[in-house]
Order: sequence, then structure tokens, then C-alpha cells
Amino acid sequence: MRAIVQNTYGGPEVLTKTELPLPEPGVGEIRIRIAAAGVNPTDWKHRDGSIPYDHGFPATTGWDVAGTIDKTGPGVTIFEEGDAVFGMLPYPYEPGGYAEYATGPARAFAAKPDNIDFTEAAALPLASLTAWQALNDTARLTSGQRVLIQGGAGGVGHLAVQIARHLGADVTATASAADAEFVRSLGAGQVVDYRGTTISDVLTDADAALVPFTGQTRLDSLRAVRRGGILVSLLGADDAAFALAEERGVRYRSMMVQSDHAGMQAIADMAAAGTLRAKIHGTLPLSQAAEAHRLGENGKIDGKLVLIP
Repeated sequence: MRAIVQNTYGGPEVLTKTELPLPEPGVGEIRIRIAAAGVNPTDWKHRDGSIPYDHGFPATTGWDVAGTIDKTGPGVTIFEEGDAVFGMLPYPYEPGGYAEYATGPARAFAAKPDNIDFTEAAALPLASLTAWQALNDTARLTSGQRVLIQGGAGGVGHLAVQIARHLGADVTATASAADAEFVRSLGAGQVVDYRGTTISDVLTDADAALVPFTGQTRLDSLRAVRRGGILVSLLGADDAAFALAEERGVRYRSMMVQSDHAGMQAIADMAAAGTLRAKIHGTLPLSQAAEAHRLGENGKIDGKLVLIP
């Protein structure tokens, strides 16, 4: 099968097309003929070594996949050969989405809704699961609560706004002035231009915040959350953040996305109902994975990029 492989850390040029043996599904696994593979920032952070691969080289990056099951391993009961599915390969240990085929645990996937194509399905899993696990599982957001979504037009952010509204929350999101109308269209009741406004100057009583940034933005977000509220960080923590959270009485949680069948099913249900949609910047052939990384790293995309084998 064709796959994109790297044998060292480095820039996009280390991604090379090669032939690999067809993988065999193990116990509880399925093999997917990949129709589309989503591209996420974590892909290039692994590629350049900012986040090292746990298994060394050669390595094939990519966690978001959508396609058709062509073989099931022993013990799989929830899917059959020929089923269209989408999901996230186990993060961060088992990438392999930049290929024609991939294997993974059956319960890391959900059936693809009929009303979305493989391209959109491949753009959803990692970012949507991140938002779902942050807002539903960690913050336990409920109807009527107020939530701050930092980066409301971003890959995770634009999905988080929709998920928060699905949960019944009132959403305040940050975005550039150019993206404000887009973020409002997703369901944000208030959009704050991060370039000219400090969020804690206009919001101090949020019940929860989802923050994919570090530094001053994270500290300002802590000041926007009420005492007893919760901030969910997607990028770890530092002493300053811990100290401010303790001072303000805000619960501070750092999370890493995990494979999650129930979460994927919730995402599939929202997509089927039309309440969760990924914004697609465009598609590229698998052979142009390096170009996809260049575009993403340079901030030259508006939405998600998807690779087509």
C-alpha cells in the first residue's frame, strides 16, 4: 500500500511516499481502506519532533481517518466488512492515517453519517473529540452555563462552539474581527476580538473555559472564569497558571484527547442532526502531505485540510 513515511525529524521535506505491507487487524481491530485523512497541528508537531514519536522510525503520522472497513479482526462485533466509518487512531501512540489502509480498535470508530461525505468525516474526529471531552466530560457543561472558547474560529474552537451550543451553554468566543460573523453563525452569542480586547475586561463570570493557548492568553482566561468554575487547558500548565488558578479558586485541568467510542458516537449523532459541521479549507492528494504541512504551519488555511489517498 502507498503511505507517507518519515525516517527522521525535520521539516515537511522529510515526508516521503513509499510502499508498505498491508497491515493486518489484530484482536478487536478493524482494517480501513482510507478514503480521506484529516490533517491536524499535532501531525506536524510529531513530524518535527516537538512531540516525539514513542515508537521511533520509520513513522507514518496522522490520526484522523474515514473510509470503508475491508477486514475485521477476531472479536469485533459492532462493525462488519463494508461499513463506512470514521474515527481517531489511538492518540498519541498509534498514528498511521497518511496511508491507503490503517488498522485500529473497532471501538475508536463510529459509523459515518449518511449526510456527510468522507472528506468532512475525516476532518472531525481528533478536534471534535478534544472539544467533546473538554466540555462534556471534563467541564461537565450543562444547559444555561456560560463558557469561554478561546480561538473560536480555529480547528478545535469552531467545533467547540457548536458542541457547547449543543449542550445548551451560552458561548463567548474569541476571534479576529474578520472571523466574527463566522463564529456567530456557529452559535456564539458573544464574539470578542482578541487583537484589541483583553477577555477578562469583558468577561469575569464564565462557568468554564476551553483554552488551546499558553502564556498571557491562558492567564487572562483564568481571570474570566468565576470562582468555583473550571478552565480546561489543551497545552499543559505552568507555575504561573497553577498559582493564579489557586488564587482565584478556579479548577484547572489539563487534558489530552483519547480514543472514545461513546464520544465518537456523540459526534456522529450531532453530525447526522446537522448540528456539528467541520469547515473544510480544501483537499490535497496524499502525495502532497508535505505541502499540507507547509500550509498549516504557515497559517495559510481557513478550516481543516484533508488528504485523499
